[in-house]
Amino acid sequence: MKTLKDAGVGETVTVVRLHGEGAVKRRIMDMGITRNVKIYIRKLAPLGDPVEITVRGYELSLRKADAEMIEIQ
Repeated sequence: MKTLKDAGVGETVTVVRLHGEGAVKRRIMDMGITRNVKIYIRKLAPLGDPVEITVRGYELSLRKADAEMIEIQ
């Protein structure tokens, strides 16, 4: 299982599944990250947290903990 945390800068990936429960999963979905959506990895902070992505035409920053909940291919 590969997660968004494992993706490299410049990659475009597809969301397969969201892990997590309740409010955390709902918050991720509210940001536009749902099944089969394409995500482009724009930047990675010097210490690796957060990661900046482009999803559905807008930029978004995610913490490592949230990125680990997003399974990709």
